[in-house]
Parts: sequence; C-alpha cells; structure tokens
Amino acid sequence: MSLHRTPANARVYRVALLFHASKVYDREVIAGIGSYVNQTRVAWDLFLEEDFRFRLDGIEDWGGDGIIADFDDPAVSRALSTMGLPVVAVGSSYSDKTLYPAGVPYVATDNQLLIQQAYLHLIEMGLTQFACYSLPESPLNRWAQEREKVFDALMQRDRLTCHIHRGLATSAPTWNSASHQLMGWLKSLPKPVGIIAVTDARARQLLQACIMADIAVPDEVAIVGIDNDTLGQHLTRIQLSSVSQGTEEMGRAAAHLLHQILGGARLKDTRIVVPPAGVQARASSHREAVHGPHVMRALHYIRQYACQGIKTEQVAAHVGLSRSSLETYFRRELQRTVHDEILLYKLQQARSLLDDSQLTGAEVAGRAGFGSVQYLNSVFKRELGCTPREYRERAATAKN
Repeated sequence: MSLHRTPANARVYRVALLFHASKVYDREVIAGIGSYVNQTRVAWDLFLEEDFRFRLDGIEDWGGDGIIADFDDPAVSRALSTMGLPVVAVGSSYSDKTLYPAGVPYVATDNQLLIQQAYLHLIEMGLTQFACYSLPESPLNRWAQEREKVFDALMQRDRLTCHIHRGLATSAPTWNSASHQLMGWLKSLPKPVGIIAVTDARARQLLQACIMADIAVPDEVAIVGIDNDTLGQHLTRIQLSSVSQGTEEMGRAAAHLLHQILGGARLKDTRIVVPPAGVQARASSHREAVHGPHVMRALHYIRQYACQGIKTEQVAAHVGLSRSSLETYFRRELQRTVHDEILLYKLQQARSLLDDSQLTGAEVAGRAGFGSVQYLNSVFKRELGCTPREYRERAATAKN
C-alpha cells in the first residue's frame, strides 16, 4: 500500500516499512516516518504491508531502494541481514552491545530511561515497595527481558526486594489460568506496592486482575504501563498511567538516517537511542503522596543510603536541587533539616538492631552508620535520654 506520492519530475525512491501495524508502538514509529517525509518533502513512495511477515520469504527480491524495519522481531533481522539495499533498523536498546545487529544503522527506544521514569514516578507517589510485570522469556520478548534487567538493577542499587512476574503469554486458551496466576501473585505482594508493567497491554491485565481480586487501585497497588496507548484507555475502568515512548521521534530519526544513506552517506554502525517523552500520570498511580516529589525522592534516597554516611550535599545532588533549595523543602514539609532526617533514620536503624540482635555497641554503631560508639552514645543520650545499653535493657524488660 503506497502512503505518499511525490511530483512526477522528482527522482522517486521506493521505501518499504516493515512494521506490525496492529501495535501502537509500530504505528507511532510509522507516524514519525510519515511526519519526516511530509516535512522534508523527500521524494519517497512508502509501502506498508499490513502484515509483512507473510512477505519475508523473497523480500531480498523486492525491487525498491530502501527499507526501515522493526528489528525486535528476530525473523526480520535474519531476513534482512544479507539485503543489498540500504536498511535502517528500529528496535530496543540493550546494555549488552553484542545484541545489536551488526552493520545496520539502528534507532532504539531507551529501556533504561523508560523503567527509571516509571520507578521515579512511583517513588514520587510515596511508595517504597515495587514490582515488575513482564512477559515470558522468548526471542520475541528480548526487549521485555531488557526492561526486567533494568528494574532488577534498580532494586539491587536501592537495596529493595525485587518482585518480577512474567506470567503467561496472552491467548484465549490460557486466559483463565493466566488471570488466576496473576491474581495469586498480586495477593502475595506486600502492600502498598507500585508495579511497572513492560507494556500497557500488561498493565491492563493488572488492572483487570486487581478488580477481580478486589485489590484497590491505586491505594494498595499503583500501576504504570509503557506505551501511552490512548486507544487502550477506553478499555479499562481506571485510567492508566503510562510512560510515553519517543516513538514518533524514533520514526523521524530512522527516516533521516535512510535519507542520508540514499544520498550517499555511510552510516552502517550508527546507533541512536531515543529517550521517553515522559510519564502520563493518571488514576492508576495517582496516590495522595504525603510530601512533594522532591522530598519523596530525597526520603527514598536517605532510606537506602543513610547508614553509609551520606551527607546533605549528596542527597541534594541525587534529587537535582541545590542544598539550600532542598533544605527549604524539608523545613517547609517536615519541619527539620536533611541532616536531621539522615540522623533520625540512622537512629531508627540503631534502635532496631538493639531490639532484634545481640550485636555489640561497636557493631551497632558501625552498621547504623554512626562511625563510633562515642557518637552513638551521644546521639542516644541527646535524643532518647539514655545510653544504647540502657535502651536495650529497657526494651528487654518491656518484652518480658
């Protein structure tokens, strides 16, 4: 199907678009390609097969001038690997660079930032427990497994428990068993919890499973998808929060690369990673956060690293504010300084260690980040009116 016609006196290039037109991701990439063609008035005829997989056999005989293709499908990558025509690949970003196709210019969505933005949004909603709903491991789902890896790395970095559920592939025969399996996983998670789904389709399954299991969204389970599928918003009772991929920009970038190649440029090893367009926050994740986003992000960082001796400057750098600005937010919302908050968390950890272990005073001081027994004693006397030993004795007496 031809999408664009150019004047008869221009040199016309015939360009095939090999994408799954039924997928929102692919449709938006195609829209970006079309936008580039119309804005630059390049002399292209675009051809789009509604299901190009039936045309892969013999694609090498296609008599066109160039191809832009979805390389997340391994069959496409294999079929086009020996093409004599210029090919531009569109697909997923990978931390393992060997997973990129060799010798093909490549435009990728940034999986690292997609998950990071979803995670940051859930933190700003006041959540401290997180999970990921992915897809079964498969060559077709390498991009989903890449998003899992990013999520797992974030949980390890922040010393949080990593909950990942791949579930079953979506199909009519497995629908009931997949739903029951998903409900069981949701019930097993600590609450409240924020869940990042690797696609909006997976996020919609979460919403349906929560409704069936009588789990409150977003109070018990807050959900963020990826794709910002506006059509899919009409399929759920609760409006879905989602990270919008930079898909149209990916399409424009891919078209620009092919335009350059058709003009004689040699770009076979070029890689462009396109960042997300941002989080579209809707009802599925919109919890009433106790504090503003800057303070919530700072508190999340302090919970993870207070006992490692972090300073106010490090917290401010993590949040992306100056020290004075962050201090203003803390005094306004918490009526204390960032240093006070770090010290308070370290004190809570020390009390927990004294309650639940037989560690020595020096060991408690080290694990809670006080550095010395003397400093630990000083803080306990000032804040609690007793020494750590006296605190432990009182706690033991209270239990008995």
